[in-house]
Amino acid sequence: MESDYKQISTEETLKRLGTSVKEGLSEREAKRRIREYGYNEIAEKKTPAIIRFLSYFWSPVAWMIEIAAAISILTKDINDLIMICLLLLANAVVGFWQEYKAENVIELLKQKMALKAKVLRNGKWKEIPAKELVPGDIIRLRIGDLIPADAKLIDGEYLTVDESALTGESLPVEKVAGNIVYSGSIVKKGEMDCVVTNTGSSTYFGKTVKLIEEAKTVSSLQKMVLKVGDYLIILALALATIILLVSFYRQESLMLSLKFVLVLIVASIPAAMPAVLSITAAIGALGLAKRQAIVTKLSSIEDLAGVEILCSDKTGTLTKNRLTAGEILPFGKHTKEEVALYGALASREEDRDPIDMAVLSTVEKLKMKKSFEECKQISFVPFDPVKKRTEAEVARKGDVFKVAKGAPQVILELCNVDEKEYEKVSSIAEKIAKNGYRTLAVAFAKDSKNWEFVGLIPLFDPPRTDAIAAVEKIRELGVEIKMLTGDHIAIAKHIAELLHLGKRILSMSEILKKGENKVEALVEKANGFAEVFPEHKYRIVGALQKSGHLVAMTGDGVNDAPALKKANCGIAVAGATDAARAAANVVLLQPGLSIIANAIEESRRIFQRMESYVIYRITETIRILIFMGLSILAFNFYPLPAIMLVLLAVLNDLPILTIAYDNVLEHKKPTRWNVRHILILSSCLGLFGVVSSFLALYIARDVFMLSTALIQTFIFLKLVIAGHSTLFVARTKGPFWKKPYPN
Repeated sequence: MESDYKQISTEETLKRLGTSVKEGLSEREAKRRIREYGYNEIAEKKTPAIIRFLSYFWSPVAWMIEIAAAISILTKDINDLIMICLLLLANAVVGFWQEYKAENVIELLKQKMALKAKVLRNGKWKEIPAKELVPGDIIRLRIGDLIPADAKLIDGEYLTVDESALTGESLPVEKVAGNIVYSGSIVKKGEMDCVVTNTGSSTYFGKTVKLIEEAKTVSSLQKMVLKVGDYLIILALALATIILLVSFYRQESLMLSLKFVLVLIVASIPAAMPAVLSITAAIGALGLAKRQAIVTKLSSIEDLAGVEILCSDKTGTLTKNRLTAGEILPFGKHTKEEVALYGALASREEDRDPIDMAVLSTVEKLKMKKSFEECKQISFVPFDPVKKRTEAEVARKGDVFKVAKGAPQVILELCNVDEKEYEKVSSIAEKIAKNGYRTLAVAFAKDSKNWEFVGLIPLFDPPRTDAIAAVEKIRELGVEIKMLTGDHIAIAKHIAELLHLGKRILSMSEILKKGENKVEALVEKANGFAEVFPEHKYRIVGALQKSGHLVAMTGDGVNDAPALKKANCGIAVAGATDAARAAANVVLLQPGLSIIANAIEESRRIFQRMESYVIYRITETIRILIFMGLSILAFNFYPLPAIMLVLLAVLNDLPILTIAYDNVLEHKKPTRWNVRHILILSSCLGLFGVVSSFLALYIARDVFMLSTALIQTFIFLKLVIAGHSTLFVARTKGPFWKKPYPN
C-alpha cells in the first residue's frame, strides 16, 4: 500500500484517503476510522498471565526446591513435603506479584511519555495523542519531531529527516512535497504538512520507535546483583559440598543430607533479589513521576542518584521561558511600528514558539493589529539552529515582500551592511545584553536579494522565582551546577550573578581557541558557558567525563540529543522535542530546576532502599549459611531441620517487601554501588550474627539443657527475630551507639 502512495500524486492520495488540506478529517470520521483501522500503535505480544505464573516453577532455584520435595516423598516425610511445596508456591506468588506491580508502573510511565501529534481536525489545528492518528489525518511535522506514522508530504519547502534508527543510513535525507516519510524517523530540519497514509502495524517498518525501553547494556545495578549473587552462590556451594562429604564420611543418610543441603542452598541463594530490587525501583519511579520526573528505564534512577555535575540549560530551567519584549529600537528611516510588524510577520502564532509569541505581542502593544491582519503569509521558513533565523514571504494589497528575524549577527550578514553599521548594532546589542536582554534583529526585502536592516527587538527572560533556592538545594546535595546558554556572554554573566551561580562564565568560542589540551581544564573550572551551540554540549559532557565525573545534561532540541545520549544522565526538560525525549534518561513534565533537585533527592532515597535490602540479604545469607555449616561440621548437630529452614526463608522474605516504601535518610553526596564496601560490611554483620547464634545455641544446650526439638525451636525463634532485626541494622547509617534513624 505504501508503494502505491509513493507513486501516485498528492491530489490522488488526498482523494483516495477522503481528506482535504484545509479541513482535515472530522472528529466523527476519525473515530470511525479508529474502529476500522485500530489505534496507531503496535500491539505488544504479551505472555498470558498463567504461563508467566507457571514459569516461576521452571528455574534453577525452583528445580532445587522440587528435588527437595521429591526426596521428601521418597523418605515419606509428609510435613516437610507440605512446607517445601508451600515455599515453592510462595516463591512463585511473590515473584509473580512483584513482576505484575512493576509492569503496571512501567505501563503508567509509558502513558505519561506518550507521543503527541499536531493534527488538523474540523479545520482547526490541535494536539492529540499520536495513537489516535488515522489514515487521512493532516499533520504538521516540525524540527525535533519523531514522525508518528507513515505520511506523504504535501505542503512546505523541505524536511531533513534522520532515518538512521530505521535504515542504518547515518546521513539525514532531504524530503520534499510528494515524498513519503516513515514512522519512527526524526525531523532534523524544516517544517511541512503531510497526510497520514498508514498507521500502527500497517506502517512500512511495522512499528514506531519506543520512547521507553530497557537498556541493552548491563547497568551498574545488574553488575552489582551478579557480583553479589556469585559471592553468595560460591559460598553456599562450598559449604554444601563440605557438608555432603562429611555426612558421607560419617555414614549418615545420604537422602536426608541431600535434602537438607538443597533446602539450605535455596534458603541462602538471593533468588528474590532481582525481583525485590526491580519492584523497589519501579515503586520509586512512580514516586519520581509524582514529582513530575519520568525515568525512561529503571536503571536511570541509579544514574540520577550518582550525578556529580549538572549542566543546566538557562532557558526554561533557570529562567521562566516567558519572553517579554522591551523597548523596540528602529534603524535608519524605519519606525518602531515597522519593526514590530515585520518581526510579527516573520513569526507564526500556531506554533506557540516563545520568541514568536513575544514578538507577536508587540503588535498588540503598538496597536498594529489592523495592519497585521491586512498581510497574508504566502510561505514561512521556520527557525533553524544553523541558520539562526526565520523567514517569510508576505502579500499585502497586491505587493509581495519578504521579512526575516533572527540573531543580530545573522541578520546583519543577510543585509550585507557596512562595517560601521555592523559595529554600531553589535555595540548596542552588547550594551543591552549586560542588562540581561537578548536581542532579535528584523530585516525586510522587496525582493530576494536587497535586504534592509529594520531594527532590534530586545527580549528579556526573567529568572524563575524558585531558581535561587533550587540552586542552593542542588549544591547541598553535593552536585555542582554549570549553566549553558546560547546567549551572549554578557546575558549569561547577568543571569549567573542573579542566581549566584558563580563569576567564571566563559564563551565557548573562546574556550575552543585555547586548544584541545586546555579545554578539559577550562570546562571543569567554569561555572557556566555562553554562546553554546548544540554540538558544544557534546564536547562539554565529554570533557567532564574524561575528568572522571558523572554528568547530567539538560536539553530540549533535536540537536541536543547526542549530548543527552552521551551524558551519564540525560534530562529532557518540559516541552522538549520527541528526539530529545527519546535520547534522555529522565523526562521532566514541568519546567524549573527545583524539579531536578527533587528528582535527585528522590532517586537517592530509592538507591538507599535498594542498598539496605542488599546489605540485609547478604548478611542473612552469611549468618544462616556459616552458622548451620559450622554447627553440622563441628558438633554434628543440625540446629534446624529442613522444614524449619524452609519456614525461616518464607518468614524472612515477607517483611522485606515493605522495603520499597521504607523511610530513608538520603545521602548528601552522589551515590554509586560500592560492591566491595557492601560485601565487607555485610560479611562483618553476618559473622557477628554467627557469633550470637552460637551463643544462643550454647545457652539452649549447655545452660538450659533443652531437648533437641526444643533447642531447634529456640534457635528457630532466635533466627526469625534476628533476621527481622537485621533489616533495621542494614538501613541505619552511622555508629551503633547513636539513636537509630530513620524511625
